[in-house]
Amino acid sequence: MAISLSEIGSNLRLSRKKSFPNDSMSAFALRCEIGLSTYKKMEKGDLSVGMYQYFKAAEVLGLQEQFTELFKMKEDWFND
Repeated sequence: MAISLSEIGSNLRLSRKKSFPNDSMSAFALRCEIGLSTYKKMEKGDLSVGMYQYFKAAEVLGLQEQFTELFKMKEDWFND
């Protein structure tokens, strides 16, 4: 697997710190309307967290467009 769940969690943490440098995990979880314990799991890359919570965080970070591209197939001009 090219990117692991722990890398996604790490990317989330870095994005939070860059976008909201004064926010604690608790403050950011509140922004996302996510419980703190759930948000802590997200930063660890815990598989038990639903995609909706990750989407809420992406939305707060302004990354929802990238999130919605997650399963989008690339256009293939030769094999359509």
